[in-house]
Amino acid sequence: MEFGVFILAQQRGYHQTSQQVINNAVEQTVAAEQAGFDTAWYAEHHFNNYSLCPSPLMMVAHCAGLTKRIRLGSAVCVLPLYNPARLLGEIGFADTVSNGRLDLGIGSGYQKFEFDRFGVNLDDSHALFAEFYDVLQAGMRERIFSYSGEHLKMPPTAIAVRTVQTPMPPIWVTSGHGETLGRAVRDNHNLFVTALLNGLDAIKALRERLEGIAAKEGRSIDDTRFGFLRCGYASDNESEIQSYLDNARFQRRLSESLKFRRAQSDDGYLIKEEAGPNDMSLETMRKNLPVGSVNQVIDRMLEEISILKPTHIALQTQLGDFDQRTVLRQIELWGSKIIPAIRKELKSGRTERGGIASEAISA
Repeated sequence: MEFGVFILAQQRGYHQTSQQVINNAVEQTVAAEQAGFDTAWYAEHHFNNYSLCPSPLMMVAHCAGLTKRIRLGSAVCVLPLYNPARLLGEIGFADTVSNGRLDLGIGSGYQKFEFDRFGVNLDDSHALFAEFYDVLQAGMRERIFSYSGEHLKMPPTAIAVRTVQTPMPPIWVTSGHGETLGRAVRDNHNLFVTALLNGLDAIKALRERLEGIAAKEGRSIDDTRFGFLRCGYASDNESEIQSYLDNARFQRRLSESLKFRRAQSDDGYLIKEEAGPNDMSLETMRKNLPVGSVNQVIDRMLEEISILKPTHIALQTQLGDFDQRTVLRQIELWGSKIIPAIRKELKSGRTERGGIASEAISA
């Protein structure tokens, strides 16, 4: 079982500067490597405070110089917002300067607010993604390639800076389209999935959906590597837990507002935090998520893993304006206590609850 930190780089208000938010993201990456995490993931968003990272690959290139071991991933590059030739060159560059530590997450995007400002029609996102998918694979596999599609056309082209990893870095696909996920399964790429802030029933449904997608391709989902994006927080400090949950709800409110085009802003930048139809109380979120004492978090994570059976857990760390020093302590806690305990139990084949977590962390 691999573990990563998912760094959204959010700004909850003007009491946070963009420089502080980005510096915090970099600091969390360094802390994650020191704590033993396998991967640091960076989001991509534009033009508002939902996420301040406009280029995951720039974050990868920068953090590559500050780290040595941890893998660095895009989660995800929103393909329809790129020029494919430039993106291929930047992928090669990021993998080169990280000495082959790039994990390439790709997606089709969902925020119309962003697409409008790039001059791209959101309705074309799925078709654009499919063509980009072709171009990226051809560009990384072949020394010289060409492409002619409905949306993308490239004459015979050579990418100067090749990826260190051959034929390409690990590709992770996230999408709301089952056929896109199915194609990733068929092509032996990896998936990135989430149950949002929902609980065990949603995780069971997600597992069933993935099984169905793989079955359509004549595969078993257990033969596909996939990551699970999850909010989780371990503490005996109630105020810390409430703050983390509040910031997780803030993140979800903004995401849904942008996705369902309810986004409102008084100044054209800060998105108003408004409850939507899927809004949850902090109490409900606490029941749904791996949140509580160290033992409670370990037991709950083991239960979720036993249902979904992912190969990678991506823990959301930088949400809203959650205190940076507290985040860094949380990263260290996962590295020193929670991750080793989970791995120990998975290795022993025990993933059911019942006192095993306290036994594991005291061993």
